[in-house]
Amino acid sequence: MKIESTQNSTIKALSRLLTKKERDQSGRFLVEGWHLLEEASQAGLLEHVYQLSDQPVFSDAPVTFCSQLVLNKLSAQKSDARYIGVCQKPQISLDLTPRKVLLLDHLQDPGNLGTLIRSAVSFGLEAVYLSENCADPYGPKTIQSSQGALFHIPVISQDLCQAIEKLKSNDVPVFGAALHQNSRELHDLAIPDSFAIMIGNEGQGIRPKLLEQCSQLVHIEMASFESLNAAIAGSILMYAFQFPSGKK
Repeated sequence: MKIESTQNSTIKALSRLLTKKERDQSGRFLVEGWHLLEEASQAGLLEHVYQLSDQPVFSDAPVTFCSQLVLNKLSAQKSDARYIGVCQKPQISLDLTPRKVLLLDHLQDPGNLGTLIRSAVSFGLEAVYLSENCADPYGPKTIQSSQGALFHIPVISQDLCQAIEKLKSNDVPVFGAALHQNSRELHDLAIPDSFAIMIGNEGQGIRPKLLEQCSQLVHIEMASFESLNAAIAGSILMYAFQFPSGKK
């Protein structure tokens, strides 16, 4: 079977997964490209693959062949698509007790979110918590930026006030990244074995009520300029926090 028409009912239904509303309602999302298909399959989340008939067949899931026009209707990329996968969202327990955590407050840019998820996996963090109004972790730009890291770490949407209190009650200190009169320079910070790092909105930073809940505020010392991109700052902090004080 080959789907030739963009008016096919299945394709029209799947194309709605390009919207956050449909992803939230259905619990499904799309991925694009062989690498992300492999990552989704290894995570047990890949349901079905739609691909061009002249490409190597992806054998780890049911496959439907499609015309180029059909695949492009399911794609969020500007170039022609070759493989599109339909995935189910993972079931994540809210009873997790991670000891190394990334907290993101109102982060808006999906590229930043995907990069931070990728860095969190790279630097050994155990969970990512998102406040309300963060970019959608299952949006196409986030998934592409994460390069599949999304499939290797729990990404949880949760009230950060509650998350911070739970972390602190489990003896996990929370470090807020902020240019603030009470913040300490990163090189002068005692790095603990367990920690949570919080990064704020690209323009406004961390909300004041969350800053007040932090165990300590920290900023990255710089030779010039006054701020870093959120993804860069978060990645630098996560790298530095790999080395608890006395273990460098």
